[in-house]
Amino acid sequence: MSDAAFMARAIALSHDGVAAGGGPFGAVVVRNGVIIGEGRNNVVPGRDPTAHAEVMALRDACARTGSHDLSGAVIYTSCEPCPMCLGAIWWARCAEVVYGNGRAEAAGIGFDDAAIYEEVARPIDSRALPLRRLMAAEAFSAFQAWADKADKTPY
Repeated sequence: MSDAAFMARAIALSHDGVAAGGGPFGAVVVRNGVIIGEGRNNVVPGRDPTAHAEVMALRDACARTGSHDLSGAVIYTSCEPCPMCLGAIWWARCAEVVYGNGRAEAAGIGFDDAAIYEEVARPIDSRALPLRRLMAAEAFSAFQAWADKADKTPY
């Protein structure tokens, strides 16, 4: 299959999302020329704010491959990923993102992520959403347990 065929599938999934009561977003994860994961937006029908198309496609790809590591995969998405999805794609170790609509087009229909991008760039004490640190020393004990664990799977 070609780039255009993979993007066409992502776009078809975006239409499926609209028809199912979700947002107009679709995505496919491809490795070695084969689709290994698909997803469409399911935020409203699934009552899950994390059920973006890219996250759904990553979850599907990880389930199908039996791994959290999607190194070498390319994600084709009908729209430039939001900050949450971009973070998930980063953590999955995808090699490339190919997208259709840009963030300006998404903002034009009510999906504007500009405030999130701006918020993340601000120092913690200047953010609109308050972040408050509590019990840091106690929380660090889990980090120490991870650091000391001999048989951990790094990711």
